[in-house]
Amino acid sequence: MLGLDNPIHILFLLMLLLLVFGAKRLPEMGRSLGTGMRGFKDALTGEPGHSRAAQPELTPAAPNGAVAAEAPENAARATEARA
Repeated sequence: MLGLDNPIHILFLLMLLLLVFGAKRLPEMGRSLGTGMRGFKDALTGEPGHSRAAQPELTPAAPNGAVAAEAPENAARATEARA
């Protein structure tokens, strides 16, 4: 038995990981672990790359309420709405 049924054990393990790897490195490691698991699952099922290719790219919000990468007619309407 691993003994991770107690919440204190899980908290201790998370604190240990945070001390060993640091706060900046943990999200990067989680992302790479998820990508690896997704690739392994795709290899087992025989469906190549369905999880990432089907999802559309999301554009990040522009700072200060600026309009980011919109069609010219949408940008003109947004500018009129702000005025």
